[in-house]
Amino acid sequence: MSDSPKRWLCTVCGYVHEGPTPCNCCPICGATSELFDLYSEVSTPVETAPVNRWRCITCDYIFDGSAPPAFCPVCGATSEHFEPLNDTPEEPADSQQALDIVIVGAGIAGISAAESAREHSSKAKITLISREVDLPYYRLNLTRYLAGEISSENLGFKPKSWYENHDIHLMLNTELQEINTKNKTLTLKNQDLISYDKLVLAMGSHPFVPPFLGANRDNVTVLRTRRDAEFILEQAYEGVPCVVIGGGLLGLETAGALAKRKADVTVVEGYSWLMPQQLNQAAGEKLSAEAAMLGIKFCMGARVKQLEGDEKVRGVSLESGETIPAELVIITAGVRSNSYLARMAQIETNDGIVVDNQLLTNHRDIYAVGDVAEHRGVMYGTWGPSQFQGTIAGMNAVGGKIEFAGIPRSNSLKVLGSEMFSIGQIRFEDGSYREVEETLGHNYAYFLFRDSHMVGAILLGDTRLSATVKKLIEKKIQCGELFSSQSSNEDFCSQLNSFAATVNF
Repeated sequence: MSDSPKRWLCTVCGYVHEGPTPCNCCPICGATSELFDLYSEVSTPVETAPVNRWRCITCDYIFDGSAPPAFCPVCGATSEHFEPLNDTPEEPADSQQALDIVIVGAGIAGISAAESAREHSSKAKITLISREVDLPYYRLNLTRYLAGEISSENLGFKPKSWYENHDIHLMLNTELQEINTKNKTLTLKNQDLISYDKLVLAMGSHPFVPPFLGANRDNVTVLRTRRDAEFILEQAYEGVPCVVIGGGLLGLETAGALAKRKADVTVVEGYSWLMPQQLNQAAGEKLSAEAAMLGIKFCMGARVKQLEGDEKVRGVSLESGETIPAELVIITAGVRSNSYLARMAQIETNDGIVVDNQLLTNHRDIYAVGDVAEHRGVMYGTWGPSQFQGTIAGMNAVGGKIEFAGIPRSNSLKVLGSEMFSIGQIRFEDGSYREVEETLGHNYAYFLFRDSHMVGAILLGDTRLSATVKKLIEKKIQCGELFSSQSSNEDFCSQLNSFAATVNF
C-alpha cells in the first residue's frame, strides 16, 4: 500500500504542493525546492536549480533575468536586496474552458489575477473593472511620486496596449453597485449588468478617517489614489504648514515626501513611538531621530481633538490644548476593507471577506484576494501577499486547485531612506524570553529568543541579515550553540552571520 501524498508549503508565497517531494519550482513565485517545508514536519533540502528569477525582499517584486536589476522598479531597492528564486516556473496545462471571468479591482491583486488567468487560459473571457479613471498603477509608489523621485509616467503597471494584446477587457471609471450571487450578475453604478462564471473580488480597502470635528474642511485629505497625490502636490508649496496624522509607514513616507518639497511638516502620532506594530520603542525612537534630521517634527503620544478653521483647515487642535498650525492635513490612520457589497450579497465577511485555502468565499464561484480578503483570520494588507493571492485566484478561476496556506508575517520596508526589517514577535511576554540588542553606528539590531529559538527580530539601517533571520525563524532552527560560542571580540550580528553559515537550511 503506497504512502499518502505529502504536502509541501512554499515559505515565500504560501502555495501548497502535493507530492512525494517538493516541486522544483513554485508555480506562483518561482521559489526553488529548498524553500519548501513539509506542511507539518521538516523538509529535506534538495539541489538548487539555476537562478533566472529574483525577488525583491523589500516589496516582493519578481524580476526575470540571470542577475538582479540594479534598482527595483517598484520600491527603488538596490540589487543586493534581491534574493534568488528559480527559472521559469512550471505551468499548469492551458484551460480550454471559455469562462466569463470578472475581476473587480485593478490594484496589484486584481492585475495579478487577470495576468495569471490569461496565462493559464487562452479561451477565458476576462473583464477587469476599476473605479479609477487612470490606467492601473503602483499604489506603493505614490509617496515616491510625491517626493519627486519618479514621474507620473512611471506609476503605471502596464501600458494600455498590454491589456489589448492579452485580450483583457479593462473597464475604467466603472463602479460596482450590487452583486447578485443567485443570478451570477453584477450591477454597475450606471445600471449596466455584467454576468460572470467566476468572480474575483479585489476591491482593496479605503482609508479610515476618525470622526474628528472639522474633518470635512477643505485641504483635509488622505493618500490612497493618484488623484489624492496630485491634490497634495498642488497644495504642498515651500514653507506651507502641513500636519500628517498617523506615524505608521504611510504617514512617515508622506511626511518625508513633503519635507523634500520643503514644506513645514509635523507628524502627530497617538503612540509613544513610531511604527509600534513593526518596531520596539528603541527602534521607533531611533527612526524618529533620523527623520528629524530631514526637518520633520513629531508630536508623540498625542490625541487629536478637532481640526480648526473656516471652510479651509487652519490647524490641528490636540486634547492637550496645543494647536498645530496647518494649511494641509493628511490623515494616515489605517485602512478598512471594502467588504460592504460582499456583505450585502450575503458573502461571508468578518473584518474582511472570509476565504479558504483556495481563496474561495462561501459562494464557490467567487474568490477574494488582497486587502479585502481575510484568510485564517489574517488580513495582510501588504504588496507581496496581495500579488501571490491574485496569482493563485487567477489560476483557480480557470480550473486550478492551487492552495494558499499563508505567508510568514514579516515586513521588509524602506522608510525615509532607511532600510528596515521586522519579523515575528518584537515584545516578550514573560521571563522565558531572551533579548539581544545591538547598536553599531547608524544601525540597530534586536533579536528575541525563546527556548533557544529565534522568534522575532528588528533590523534598522543594515538589513543584510534579513534573509538569514527569516530562515532561522521560519525553520525553527535551534540557536543554543550561538550563545555557547559567543566571542566578546565580535559583535552579535557578525556572530549570527557566522553561525548561520554552519546551518543546513
